[in-house]
Amino acid sequence: MTTRENSVSRHRIALVMASGVASALLLTACGSSSDNSANTGAAAPVASASAEATTPADGGTSTSSSGAGHMVSTNMLMSKTMSGMGAVITDAKGFTLYRYDKDQVNMSMCTGSCAQTWMPVMADGTPQGMGVQAKVGVLTRDDGMKQITLAGWPLYRYMGDTKAGEMNGQGKEGAWFAVTPAGKKMAASG
Repeated sequence: MTTRENSVSRHRIALVMASGVASALLLTACGSSSDNSANTGAAAPVASASAEATTPADGGTSTSSSGAGHMVSTNMLMSKTMSGMGAVITDAKGFTLYRYDKDQVNMSMCTGSCAQTWMPVMADGTPQGMGVQAKVGVLTRDDGMKQITLAGWPLYRYMGDTKAGEMNGQGKEGAWFAVTPAGKKMAASG
């Protein structure tokens, strides 16, 4: 290797290391947000386009944050029976998933502070359904992230559900409802 090639190689390594440090700092800064307010007004649409899920996956779930808000990812939707409520859809860890009345089929209207409280459920690979009757799909948000849909409706997890099996988001603001295996919204309780 010539001196010039060696110099170029060291320069590339330094750039890669610097970008890694910058990425880590950015993720740390984005993960420290404490805004838990919900967006109650209509927001600009976030997504379009859908794709059908067809290949098997391992059922994992993870949580992360980005500049757009907190997100969770999974590759498995499951039908779970909740005491007194009937069957609802959960992620692989058993957290209840919700749909938003202001969304449209294959279009998310939950952005900004709304996505801080109602975390979009992103596809980690190709999502599958267990006990799910409706079509599982994926839409592409404006930020390029792939959000899971059921019967075309974007899915979310509520920040107020702190452990599996909770349904604290059911009926919130008269617009957020747990999702049934058929992709319908669960009737409001109360």
